[in-house]
Amino acid sequence: MADALFSVADQVVLVSGASRGIGRAIAEGFAQRGARVIITGRESATLEKTAGAIKAHPIVCDVASGKAIDQLVQASLAKFGHIDTLINVAGVNRRMLAEKLTEDDYDFILDVNLKGPFLLSQAVGRAMLARGQGHQINIASLNNDRPLKGVMPYAMSKIAMSHMTRSLAMEWGPRGIRVNAIAPGFVLTDLTKKLWSQPKMQEWGQTNTPLQRLGQPEDMLGAALFLASEASAWMTGQTLFVDGGFSAGLAWPIDFETQ
Repeated sequence: MADALFSVADQVVLVSGASRGIGRAIAEGFAQRGARVIITGRESATLEKTAGAIKAHPIVCDVASGKAIDQLVQASLAKFGHIDTLINVAGVNRRMLAEKLTEDDYDFILDVNLKGPFLLSQAVGRAMLARGQGHQINIASLNNDRPLKGVMPYAMSKIAMSHMTRSLAMEWGPRGIRVNAIAPGFVLTDLTKKLWSQPKMQEWGQTNTPLQRLGQPEDMLGAALFLASEASAWMTGQTLFVDGGFSAGLAWPIDFETQ
């Protein structure tokens, strides 16, 4: 029997960065559970293909553009009348050491990962505040716990996302809006499969993850459903680590059987 406490049926849900990976998995999961889902992405062909496959409404949007975000929100409200849940997933990364980063690298990552989510939260938030209800879910990162070497702007953007989550939760909570975040661990997506196909990376990831496997995009769905439903009605300003236990501690390279 379905439990109405966790229901998202009939919600209008907007998911950014939903053409592939975590965004697609979350969007598809909500659509399968009766939500009316709007998905966004920068590439029209990929977005349309995903929308057809998961039965969602596509709107092309580059979240680095404030004008594009305004058009996205206006079109979504014109189509559905309101937005119940916003899920900020869109994100990019460029792996390199700090001394090699260019201003373009920095701006590209921060514009998509931080400025865009804020402007989208703000635009959707205004409509939610006028209605007096709504949920927002931001996708943070394992870097919120400890930054990885070689991804400094990405790590900066994601820890800032957690503080944005807390700040908006404090401002909007009294007015009916809950804002939380999910921090995924190492998840296999189209963009990360090449990296994680390396045996040394697989061994390192599995050794340091208590559940001894890398994540799949679908592993983020349960937390998102929880945060978008009445099951989390007294929860706001929080970041949930869905990381297989990676942030719980370090795997110490000691053979305890021989100690």
